[in-house]
Amino acid sequence: MKKISYAIEAFCLYLIFGFLGMLPVTWASGVGGFVGRHVGQRMAVSRKALKNIARAFPHDNTSTHQKILMDMWDNLGRTMAEYPHLKTIAAHYVQIENLDILDAYPPDQNFVFFSAHLANWEICAPSIFLARQIELNLVYRAPNNPWVNRLLDHYRRAVLNILTIPKSKKGARDIVRVLADKKHLGILIDQKYNEGVAVPFFGHPAMTSPAFVQLAQKFEAPLIPAQVIRESGCSFRMIFHPPLPTAGRDVQAVITEAHTLLETWITDHPGQWLWLHRRWDSDALKGL
Repeated sequence: MKKISYAIEAFCLYLIFGFLGMLPVTWASGVGGFVGRHVGQRMAVSRKALKNIARAFPHDNTSTHQKILMDMWDNLGRTMAEYPHLKTIAAHYVQIENLDILDAYPPDQNFVFFSAHLANWEICAPSIFLARQIELNLVYRAPNNPWVNRLLDHYRRAVLNILTIPKSKKGARDIVRVLADKKHLGILIDQKYNEGVAVPFFGHPAMTSPAFVQLAQKFEAPLIPAQVIRESGCSFRMIFHPPLPTAGRDVQAVITEAHTLLETWITDHPGQWLWLHRRWDSDALKGL
């Protein structure tokens, strides 16, 4: 039954992406935002998102929380609808700031980029490649449906044949091989990792994987924060920030600094973060 369910789910997504791919990119993004705003808020998972929003912004009122929720669904709907257009968006709708940070390193320097599920996080890899020919290999949590996973990978590779590395034991070996070969890695660090370390995030402990810091230290790779902002519609601004110092530092201290950056990015554009994750322990949300 699971295979049948996966097949139906994938078939529907193929049809939807096929339709969206025939639309101009601005139309497709707009359709996704419309569907997200009008369907997402009715879903049960929105209750979890509201709890997370209230945890991060306890001093804001309910109407502000609801506005953040609506903006989140608009952004998520647009992000999904933009998959068939990632190549076009990366080539024509992304303004990149502070590329000189990357240019300061020798050509054979490997990097560890970290970011979060903000705006359309999928534009990072193709945008960096088009701007500086840096091939970014991505660490990600694979969807349960293998056909959906292959479809999303198809669009991710529209610009370059990147290596997508699922979080697994084999994935861990691939990550080490990538950096040992002087290649580049991209990691989203804003998901809960039960085997990680508890580091404050919006004032509450959040279990976070220390791997992105440990890898940067082990392979002497600059740890580059990469921020993505949705300016309007399907237009984006991507900002590289100065690398976080890692040599000789305590791993938890580096993660704390990274979390502080993420908090600033999210606070500036709260409707562009994916509030659906169980970022904090359930005990932290009791009473909300």
